[in-house]
Amino acid sequence: MELDMTKGKPLGLITKFIIPLVIGNIFQQLYNMVDTIIVGQFVGVKALAAVGATGTIMFLILGFMQGLTTGFTVLTSQRYGAGDMEGMKKSVGTAAVLSVLSTIVMTFVSVAGMDGLLRLMRTPDDIFQMAKTYIVIICLGMGCTILYNLMASILRAVGNSKVPLYFLIVSAATNIVLDLTFIIYFHMGVAGAAWATVISQGLSGVLCVFYVMKKVEILKLSRRDFAWDLHLMKLEMSIGFPMALQFSVTAVGTIMVQAALNMLGSMAVAAYTAASKVEQLVTQPFLAMGMTMATYAGQNRGVNAYDRIRQGERCALLISTVYALVVFALIMLFKHALIALFVSENLAEIEGYATIYLFLCGICFTPLGMIFIYRNILQGCGYALIPTMGGVVELVSRAAVAIVAAHYHSFTGVCIANMSAWVSAGLFLWASYLVIFRRIARRGHF
Repeated sequence: MELDMTKGKPLGLITKFIIPLVIGNIFQQLYNMVDTIIVGQFVGVKALAAVGATGTIMFLILGFMQGLTTGFTVLTSQRYGAGDMEGMKKSVGTAAVLSVLSTIVMTFVSVAGMDGLLRLMRTPDDIFQMAKTYIVIICLGMGCTILYNLMASILRAVGNSKVPLYFLIVSAATNIVLDLTFIIYFHMGVAGAAWATVISQGLSGVLCVFYVMKKVEILKLSRRDFAWDLHLMKLEMSIGFPMALQFSVTAVGTIMVQAALNMLGSMAVAAYTAASKVEQLVTQPFLAMGMTMATYAGQNRGVNAYDRIRQGERCALLISTVYALVVFALIMLFKHALIALFVSENLAEIEGYATIYLFLCGICFTPLGMIFIYRNILQGCGYALIPTMGGVVELVSRAAVAIVAAHYHSFTGVCIANMSAWVSAGLFLWASYLVIFRRIARRGHF
């Protein structure tokens, strides 16, 4: 089921690879979305706001770890594309070792610092304890999430985007059952939603491990593949850490937005949470396109096929732009029904806030798609610094608008903060891609 993306028409390869990723990402997003819907409907608006208030923290911590694991496997895709199977296996073993060490450190740091971080974000007093309960459980189960992300990244690096989807479907179904059981029957509240997420993520990770061990011959590792190779560790960290930092820099900006939002009260937080869940669900194809282009660029970088990378970039941009326009129209058409999924009280007030968010963010879906395309192409080719700088551009733009929004207590300003970040970072990464690939074209090689 492995796919060699160095041969064949780029459009066909990208389409074949991305479809399972889109479905898989949507199922993965259902973890938090189902938590949010069930919490909002069966526990209440304040519980919904508590779960939503932790979203940026999850992005900061789990995003950092996802960036690490994704970066660790960039070298895997490059060596697979070059036909270096032994080197590929060593890259996988090293990625596993680094992931375990990183997870231990991040779990301890995140749990120890959570109380202070929630207070720094001005989390409203009436939802503080529920928010802390939810996010601490998620952090304690971080290893489950990282296990799945690492195994899925390894499989995607060798062109297999289908198997992670299959296990995510099983995991998403498990999550729904556990959510309903823990929250409705055992009355565990937000803690039940958190445990359901952790257990379900762990299941998908374990299933991936068993599949690789039993079915993927090229990924069967020996003890020597896990040996401490300091040179290889340094090489993988040189790619993984900037990618993780890029996620973290972006997350700092979203935390500032969340802090500005928290000043508006729990109703505004609940509305923002509901609308952001809709936005996160419909933007999963952009994330899937980014993953696709990271693998596509990584494999073709391995054989120095920069012309094929540019052909793939044009196909990806076309698909992403068309999707952005269509999904924005659909959101505006069905916004009432979408928001009603999340709340059972104060619907009129919450929908008013949520409509502002969905409209302002929706008109900027195209530059958001550009961020994922160009960031992942550059990362797949081994250029780690520029995507990190793109994260800095996002941070500066989002933070500047968030500060103004906080000063004026403006919900619209909070929403504009995301718009400005997407537009500025999208244009920056696009321009950087053009400059870099023109230089490559003049040299004739990477």
